[in-house]
Amino acid sequence: MTDYKELAQLLFPDIDKSTDYYENLYPTRNLKEGARVTRFAPSPTGFLHLGNLFACSVAYKTAKTTDGVFYVRVEDTDQKRKVEGAVEVMLQGLKTYGITADEGVMPDGSQKGDYGPYIQSQRKEIYQTYAKWLVKQGLAYPCFCSADDLEALRQQQENDDIKGYYGKYAKCRDLSYEQVKANIDAGMSWTLRLRSPGDVSKKCYFDDMIKGKIEMPENVIDVVLLKTDGIPTYHFAHVIDDHLMRTTHVIRGDEWIASVALHIQLFKVLGFKPVKYAHVAPLMKEENGNKRKLSKRKDPELAVTYYEQEGFPAESVNEYMLTIMNSNFEDWRRTNKDADINSFPFNLKKMSVSGALFDLVKLTDVSKNVICTMTAQEVFDKSYEWAKEYNKQLAALYEKDKAYATSVLNIDRGNKKPRKDIAKWSDIMDYISYMYDETFEKNYELTGNATPQLAADVLELYKDIVDVNDDKDTWFAKIKELCPQVGCTPNVKEYKQNPDAYRGHVGDVSTVIRVALTGRTNTPDLFAITALLGADRVRERIENAIAYYKEENNGSNQ
Repeated sequence: MTDYKELAQLLFPDIDKSTDYYENLYPTRNLKEGARVTRFAPSPTGFLHLGNLFACSVAYKTAKTTDGVFYVRVEDTDQKRKVEGAVEVMLQGLKTYGITADEGVMPDGSQKGDYGPYIQSQRKEIYQTYAKWLVKQGLAYPCFCSADDLEALRQQQENDDIKGYYGKYAKCRDLSYEQVKANIDAGMSWTLRLRSPGDVSKKCYFDDMIKGKIEMPENVIDVVLLKTDGIPTYHFAHVIDDHLMRTTHVIRGDEWIASVALHIQLFKVLGFKPVKYAHVAPLMKEENGNKRKLSKRKDPELAVTYYEQEGFPAESVNEYMLTIMNSNFEDWRRTNKDADINSFPFNLKKMSVSGALFDLVKLTDVSKNVICTMTAQEVFDKSYEWAKEYNKQLAALYEKDKAYATSVLNIDRGNKKPRKDIAKWSDIMDYISYMYDETFEKNYELTGNATPQLAADVLELYKDIVDVNDDKDTWFAKIKELCPQVGCTPNVKEYKQNPDAYRGHVGDVSTVIRVALTGRTNTPDLFAITALLGADRVRERIENAIAYYKEENNGSNQ
């Protein structure tokens, strides 16, 4: 019979600490009852996408709504695929959306907290200490199988229901101490495998915090715990880390469900209390009446940078994500219109089991609602920061006169029913273009009862009475007084009762003025626009419009 203690010493001669050392070094956290400890554990192999942000937001809110702890741990055991700077970019992206860790790896690359190091490549000795302990218990063993050996094994199992290194196929499982030593002395490389206590006839049961009760066959595979370089596999490393960092809830994509039986088994053989799992369904998209997963290849909106480039405020994205995270969020928002989003009582059990439908149209609507409640100064500040990077023309307009730009953005803002013209900062250039000579596009197309002849008549009179210093009541009274002079009624109801008696009504007169000043038939408050444009600009635009309509009339009379 193998002396497991002697074998452990042979395999790990340099490991001199005990597992008790680490249990004492990383004690149970002193948190209130029910507080949850969650984490974001990125690999430095890519950049932040919406799925990361979504799952990370769920983990963050789970911790925050219970006065718990949210930390960041970098899982970089796969050094070959490492992308320099990827983690920092991810964490800066999370910070944009209000997600900042209580401890762990910070956006500047530093580490904060008492449960570190928070980078797996710096924890090799910890993993090997637990690996050595497993060997001592007879729960792990060295495997000297080559790639060719494993390929031959795969071919033998072509018709088997269970495939992998287990049972009669685990040819290194029962090597004697002498055989192991001889192999090591001969310079053979080895991996460390779990001696799985699983039984093919038994089931593993667990209660997923989102999906409910799940059962699956127990793990019987003798999985690799340490690779030939002594670096742990993901499965082994994350179980030790989640235990020592005192994680209570692991929130991750539901593609990991198939690994739960193995992970629970690892917790148990190591003598740890298993964490609770919450598996988040992927974000879905509707296409041709069918739902499919959002795809990196097909869907630009999966990249978080898409929202930055388009200029969706972080507040809008966060608000929208909560509408698809928790089924009761929209009802809560209706009764808590001005409440901070962080006061919403987020609940894992209210999440979609099968996958939330991500809808850019709905995001746009949510964003309009969010932006319409911001002050003009907030809109200016946020859109100016965006424009400096993504729209130099808008930034240049702002810089000409920041107070003027803020006043333009303040038109119709703060009303009981504020307008919802802006869904993202990239909408602003078009929204305010008529307020600047450089971007004003003349367009004299009319709607309603307004004709070129009526427009010319209205504007000839209006140019002599408009005064940008008038208050709103005076300004509107002048427009109403102008109506009878051009054959229109100041009363819309009166026009509807007897339309043949008039050329139009006060709305048509206003449309003529609006089109002359803005090139549009639909704008925010015309009085505020007139006052901000100023006397010279108003006069010049009216004169240009008169000339256009007179030419139109002459052309139609010939």
